[in-house]
Amino acid sequence: MHFLEFEKPIAELESKIDELRHLSDGGDINIADEVRKLQDKVDKLLRSTYAKLTPAQKVQVARHPNRPHCLDYIGALITDFTPLAGDRLFAEDRAIVGGLGRFRGRSVVVIGQERGHDTESRVRHNFGMAKPEGYRKAQRLMQLADRFHLPVVTLVDTAGAFPGVSAEERGQAEAIAKSIETCLRVKVPIVAAVIGEGGSGGAIAIAAADRVLMLEHAIYSVISPEGCASILWRSAANAADAAQALRLTAQDLKELGVIDRIVMEPVGGAHRRREDTINALGNALEDALDGLRGQDGGSLRHGRRQKFLEIGQKGLG
Repeated sequence: MHFLEFEKPIAELESKIDELRHLSDGGDINIADEVRKLQDKVDKLLRSTYAKLTPAQKVQVARHPNRPHCLDYIGALITDFTPLAGDRLFAEDRAIVGGLGRFRGRSVVVIGQERGHDTESRVRHNFGMAKPEGYRKAQRLMQLADRFHLPVVTLVDTAGAFPGVSAEERGQAEAIAKSIETCLRVKVPIVAAVIGEGGSGGAIAIAAADRVLMLEHAIYSVISPEGCASILWRSAANAADAAQALRLTAQDLKELGVIDRIVMEPVGGAHRRREDTINALGNALEDALDGLRGQDGGSLRHGRRQKFLEIGQKGLG
């Protein structure tokens, strides 16, 4: 288990539990009882710690390397998944995965950002940072869904779009803008879920949806805390202050009307009980799709556009 900086007291207790489990009972000490007592302490400490996470700590949880990623959700929730590659213009971009499949009995188009779990897969998927061809592939898949009247499910998990010169040369900004436009134009239901880090235009490009879900400890922001701090304070050392000011947590965004539902994570974060987290998100996605079932395409498109036009209007006027 990879422990985060603020989890050090928990790590120490779990280390003691591991040591005790390698011992045998002797004398007046009952190893099983001692392990049980320590485990109770760990559980209480996890609950108390995760009940009062700061925005900066939530950023750490959202970026946890053992957190379930896009392909984990697809593997567990989507049957008969058929990946589709390429943007039909330039190349395949593995930072964005997508294709056709069945989600709990209904045919869907799935699009998501994959970060990778180890060095090899992270490099292969470019750490989840898509290039223009990735967003053009997303557009192609949404248009395919529109043509065949299939709902779209998107899984958002990116630090942002790839910022390299090559991406700019191929029209990164235009590709993101067109992807947002495609989200707002299609006449089929779109449900987006922020499963980890929702960064900048790289996230909104596939998250302009009828329903936007967000895991409890995920983050969603126009810029990373480090990037914001480097602009405002000329130092990434103020990232914690930036995280506080950006209001990037699920709780803040629900209050602001940016997202529609918070999906609760197991105590200790999604990385501790991955299967439970995946099932909880699956249930939330099913509820959202059921709520959109039967609406005609024109109403869906109008409601989606109005939803995003109204964001930020609270408290004005």
